[in-house]
Formats: sequence, structure tokens, C-alpha cells
Amino acid sequence: MLKIDTLHQAYGGSHILRGLSFEVKTGEVTALLGRNGVGKTTLLKALMGVVKTREGSIAFDGRDITHLPPHERVRAGIGYVPQGREIFPRLTVEENLLMGLATRPGGTPIPQRIFDMFPVLRQMMNRRGGDLSGGQQQQLAIGRALAMGPKLLILDEPTEGIQPSIIKDIERAIRMLAETGEMAILLVEQYYDFAESLADQYLLMERGEFIMRGRGETMPQDGVREALAV
Repeated sequence: MLKIDTLHQAYGGSHILRGLSFEVKTGEVTALLGRNGVGKTTLLKALMGVVKTREGSIAFDGRDITHLPPHERVRAGIGYVPQGREIFPRLTVEENLLMGLATRPGGTPIPQRIFDMFPVLRQMMNRRGGDLSGGQQQQLAIGRALAMGPKLLILDEPTEGIQPSIIKDIERAIRMLAETGEMAILLVEQYYDFAESLADQYLLMERGEFIMRGRGETMPQDGVREALAV
């Protein structure tokens, strides 16, 4: 679904991403791990078109999107859940979810599966997003990204600042989405246990490069936890 080939990115004289190549497959969770400052956020900005690609290519669903603007990438079927959630605090839960339908025809209903995964959102439809807890806001951000029926769902550190009970709910939801075989999922995480529980494949980034990669089931013996802690 997503194919990155020899991607380079730089800010001024700083070379941030160094020749990254990888694929994200439909029906799988690809976990991208790395500590703060290794280039994960820059990579996501490049994937979403927020920063221009310096060198290399990005293909999505068989189409070259390297130079497409962000809104065209969303229209093509990329759903993005940013770090820090970034829901609209003054809009209601319902209005936030409807924002996720901006690329769909007018009158398209909010998909029922969002409420099946996160029942609390139905209970709080008329509550303002800013009045929700951090965990509820994260569920809302994921629901907003799912509303348009993405072919690729990108989640940027969805466990950050979230209580353990909500993390379990989010884990179940991601696993359910992957098992449907409807979409590819790119999960960016620092929390090793969460990533290991979901990953079909993993990528470990350090200083703008991948220093380890493999299948999710081999993460313990590959020493990914130890490498992430160094």
C-alpha cells in the first residue's frame, strides 16, 4: 500500500532522513520505533506532504504521491492521527467526527464501527472535544481519521500520556482494524510493549536511518527493547 524508496530529507544543512526505504502492507501493522529526535516526526511530515521530499520517492496504492499536497494525500486515502491528538477542542465530538468526512460526499453518515470500537464517543456526541480526558481525545482523533475509510492509517505515538485502560482499548481497536485486511497501518511508537504486541513488522530508527528491521514476532530475540533503551 505504501512504498518508500531512498527517501532523504534535510533542514538547512542538517541531513535528517538518510536514504530510507520500506513498505507498509495492507492487513499488517508496521511499527516504527525510535527515541525522540531520531527523525520519526520528519518522516511522517514527508509522508503527509507537510515538508517537501528532498530526494527519493513515495508511492501509495500504486501511485506516485511524492509531490502531492497534503489534502490530496488525504483524499487518496491516507488517514493521520497526529502526536498530541490535535482534535478541535471547541467543536463537539460529533462535529470532530464529521470533520473526518470532509473528503466524502455530503450526507455521508459517521461509520458505525467507530462507535463499536469506542462506545464512549457515542455517549459524548454533544460534549466539546476539549472537555474530554486525554484518552477519550485520543479515541476521538482515531475515530476522526477512520471516518473517511482510509486505505492507510498512520498513528503517531497514540499511547503518549494515556491511562493504561485506554491504551488497552486502543490496542484492541488497532488489532481489529488490521485483521479486517481493509487497510495498512503505520504505528509510530516509543513504548516497546505496545508496539511489540501489535507489530507484524518493525523498523527501528536511529539518526535518520534504520538500524534494525524484521518481523514483529522476532523483536524479543532481535534485542529491539535493549537497542531502543541505549
